[in-house]
Amino acid sequence: MSGRRRRPDIRKKGASIIRHIFVINPAAGKPESTRRLEEQIARLSVPHEVFYTREAGDARVIAEEAAKAGQPARIYACGGDGTLNEVVNGAAGHDFLAVTSVPKGTGNDFLKLFGPDYRRLFYDLEALAVGPQTPFDLMDCNGLLGLDVVCAGVDARIAAGVHRYKDLRFVSGKGAYILSLVENIFWRGINRPMTVRMGEQVWKESPTAILCICNGRHYGGGFMPVADAMPDDGVLDVLRVGRVSLFTFLRLVGQYAKGLYWKYPRLIDEYHGQEVSFSAREEITVVVDGEVMRDTAFTVRLSEKKVNFFYPASASYQPLPGRSN
Repeated sequence: MSGRRRRPDIRKKGASIIRHIFVINPAAGKPESTRRLEEQIARLSVPHEVFYTREAGDARVIAEEAAKAGQPARIYACGGDGTLNEVVNGAAGHDFLAVTSVPKGTGNDFLKLFGPDYRRLFYDLEALAVGPQTPFDLMDCNGLLGLDVVCAGVDARIAAGVHRYKDLRFVSGKGAYILSLVENIFWRGINRPMTVRMGEQVWKESPTAILCICNGRHYGGGFMPVADAMPDDGVLDVLRVGRVSLFTFLRLVGQYAKGLYWKYPRLIDEYHGQEVSFSAREEITVVVDGEVMRDTAFTVRLSEKKVNFFYPASASYQPLPGRSN
C-alpha cells in the first residue's frame, strides 16, 4: 500500500490496464474504519493504489491528477458524501474515468439510492471493482457540481449548523443535529424571504421554508423528498415549500421526508426541468451534497458534464414501484 501523501503525483504513461485508485479520508467515520478498510483493500485481487486525504480539497486534487494522466481509471471515494463530492468534481466530464463511493462515512446519503443494503453491497470490493457503470447527471450550483441534492431552506441551515456543533466537545453527531434543529426551527425561525424561479413559476421575495433540488433521492440523513428521482434522466426534481407555521411544518415534515409531497399541492410546489434560480437580499445558506455555500444569488442547472458511476452488478438504483394516489 502507498503511504500517506499530501499532493500525490499519480500520472502514469503508457499503461492500458484500468487503474483502481482508492482515495481514503481517515477523518470519515470511526477511527477503526480506516484500518478495516485497509485490510479489505489489501486482499483485493486487482492491482490498486491507495492515497489518503489530509485536508479539504485533497480528494479533488487526486481525481484531477488521474484526469491529467489520461489513463482509464476507477476512483473509489472512501468516506462520506463530502469525499464523494470532491472526487466527482475532479473526475467529471472525463469519459475514461469512473467513480464510486465506499461508505466509510456516517451519512453516505447518495448511496441510499441503491437501497437499504447499500453498505454491504458497496463494501464488497471485489464485486465493486468489476461492476457496471452508468453516466450520471450532475447539478451545477454556482460552479460547484453536485451528484445528489441541493437544498436552500431551513433544511440547509440545519445541515450547516451540524458542522458547527459537531466540533464541540462531548457533542455526538446526533446531538449536533438536534442542537442545530432546535436553533433553526424554534429560535431563528423557519421561513426566509426569497425570490425563486422554477420554469414559468416565479415567487418574488416570498417567504420560503424549504427549497430542494434533487438529482438523487436522499439527503439530511433520512429525507427522501422525491421518491422517483433518477440520476440519469436529464431532469432535476425541485420542491418548494412556501410560508408555513411551526405547527404545519412539524405536521408536514414527516410526509415530506417520505416523498409524499404530491399529497400536499397547496403547500408544496413542484417543478421538473433543467434549471432553477433563487436570490434574497440577505445571504442564503445552500448545501450541495454536504458542502456548504453562502451567497445572495444562486442558479442550479443541469450540467453539460456527466460522471461515470460504477456499482456492484447486484445493486440497482431503480426506484420502487410507483406511488398510489
